[in-house]
Amino acid sequence: MNDQIKIEHVSHMGNDLSVVNAARVSFGKAKTHLDEADKRLIKYLASNNHETPFRHVQVTIRCKAPIFLARQLGKHQIGLSWNEISRRYVDGVPEIYHPDTWRMRPDKSIKQGSGDCANKAHNDWNDDDYGVAVNACLYAYNQMIERGTAPEMARMVLPQSMITEWIWTGSLQAFAHIYKLRSDGHAQNEAQSFANSLYATMNGIAPVSWEALTK
Repeated sequence: MNDQIKIEHVSHMGNDLSVVNAARVSFGKAKTHLDEADKRLIKYLASNNHETPFRHVQVTIRCKAPIFLARQLGKHQIGLSWNEISRRYVDGVPEIYHPDTWRMRPDKSIKQGSGDCANKAHNDWNDDDYGVAVNACLYAYNQMIERGTAPEMARMVLPQSMITEWIWTGSLQAFAHIYKLRSDGHAQNEAQSFANSLYATMNGIAPVSWEALTK
């Protein structure tokens, strides 16, 4: 897992008991402690697609990832709110994503994704070319800023591998949907890395509900 892709828990409202009480309010009931019957209820709700109780757990996280990954994740809109750092206002030297290894293009029958990891020679060549390219972008950006160019225009030369960060708030159900899609073996490796971090964060908030939603 690349440590440049990060998720930090900011705050949350609700837990497994919130899910149970949202479901039981139909009968005018409320619980103060989670018991085995409640755990069975949570599993029943998830397995039978009774999703609304899981929306009563709201979580806010702070995320860091390269632009190319953030734009994939930004497709998830339902039940979520996103606020991102803006290069219109921030003009410091950006952080650039560096992959742990370079992956080869997959078989020609596959139109997207990656194949096996490259050998050392191929990795070295790609590292060299990548370094030249991103350094040229950073140099051009810094020169523009020093000349007084507006940050909102200078940012146009920055690469898709620039690290961005955002605050993301949503329901447990919404984040479970993201996890299931982005942890799939067909997802990009960087997306799977993000999904693993998401799992660890959400599992610490409502472990019974999270397991039921994502198993």
